[in-house]
Formats: sequence, C-alpha cells, structure tokens
Amino acid sequence: MLLTIDVGNTNITMGAFAGEFLPGMFRMTTKRQRTSDEYGMTICGILEHRGIDPKEIDAVIIASVVPDIMHSLTSGIIKYLHITPIIVSHETPSGIRVNTEHPSRTGADRIVNAVAGYEMAKGPAIVIDFGTATTYDLIGPDGTLEACIIAPGIETAGRSLWGGAAMLPAIQIRKPESILARETVSGMQGGLVFGAIGQTEYIVKRMKKESGWQDAYVIATGGLGKIIAKETDCIDLYDPQLTLNGLRMIYDRIKEN
Repeated sequence: MLLTIDVGNTNITMGAFAGEFLPGMFRMTTKRQRTSDEYGMTICGILEHRGIDPKEIDAVIIASVVPDIMHSLTSGIIKYLHITPIIVSHETPSGIRVNTEHPSRTGADRIVNAVAGYEMAKGPAIVIDFGTATTYDLIGPDGTLEACIIAPGIETAGRSLWGGAAMLPAIQIRKPESILARETVSGMQGGLVFGAIGQTEYIVKRMKKESGWQDAYVIATGGLGKIIAKETDCIDLYDPQLTLNGLRMIYDRIKEN
C-alpha cells in the first residue's frame, strides 16, 4: 500500500492507497514539537485503528509546506515503517512544469494539486485549495503551472476578525440563512462565507479573462471548499481527496520511470 501525506499549516492529511482505491483517510494536527517517535507511533496507531496493518505500507510520499517538522516526521516514518519517504518538490518528475519566476518557492501542495487537476481536466484548469491560505492555481493546456493567487483562508480571516476585535466572538463558519443579518454571529458568518464566494467568483472570472482560457475547468478542494462550491456555479467540481490523489499520481509516475 502507498501512504500519501499532505503536510499543511493546520493539519496533516494522510491517505492509504491500495492501487487507486483509498480505504483509509485521516488527519492529525500539525504540531512542530512532536518527536520522531511521536510521529511514528501516532501514524502506526491511526493505521491500525482503521484496520490497516502498518506492515502493508510499502511506500510513502509527502508534500509539505511546513519545513520545521520534516526531520522528525521523516525520521519517524523511517524508524517505524522502515521506509524512506519521497518528498515532493519542484524538481520531482511530476509531469507538471512549474513556469513561475521562482520554481523553488512553489509549494509542494500546489504542484500536487496541479497534477491532479490537470489529469482531471485534460486541459486548462484552475485549482482552488481552501486551506489556511486560499490558493488559486492556473494550469495551462500543455500542463504548465502558470500562475497563482494567494489569499487569506476563510478560517484564517475569521480568526483575524475575532482576534482583533474585542467585541466579536469566535464562531462556527457556515452559511447563514440570509445575508441580511440581524445579529452579530450571523453577520460575521455572512461576511466570511459570502465574502469568500464573491472573491472566488471574481478571481476565477479574472483568471480566465487574463489567461484567455475561458473553458478552464475549475476544481476546488480543502475543508471549507465544500461550503463555497455549493453556492457558486463558477466551480465545476469539489474533490476533498484531490491532493492525496495527486500524490498517488506522482508516485505512480516515478515508479513507472
């Protein structure tokens, strides 16, 4: 089995693949203070709890945007799973060419999402990842990662809102019944959710206009992406497993070569 690991700023998302089938998907919080033993034991424990024998894992591939934890994480995987993981970077033979000014600064998660998005679109695509940051990646018809817009994530914006205003409470992020709020909580929810919808629609429209790829297929992923995708026609597909599938595709390409 292949263990795919997406290390984000908030969560570490993992998926255990048997071929193209994903029998297990799970999350743990991203904590920089974990030791290699803690990572190794936690991963093995989660696998076992999901009915997956850690000995069945024969390969691991990682995309990470948190460099500080990588030594402990990779050491834990080597120590407990006895596997040296593949770490995705702009130099990985992913099938996607990074056509940006500074390819080495391009997040591994964006490369992985571009791989999966391009494979699904079979042509130009826009991949939106609603995470700690909301990223909009443009993939050209020839499989090049052309451009990216980065905005504060919905939850990140929310924390800034209630963290910076003494009278505003921490809230659950969800779409209120109406944008015409009559109290504080639904007013904040409306601002965050409807604001994100408006931002998404405008950015996608502008990306298509400036690129000239009006038929670009728009794919969304990330936890809060489901809320936004339901409310706008500018998103063609919501896929919560997009990043993990991209990691699997990259691993399959490396194995073939």
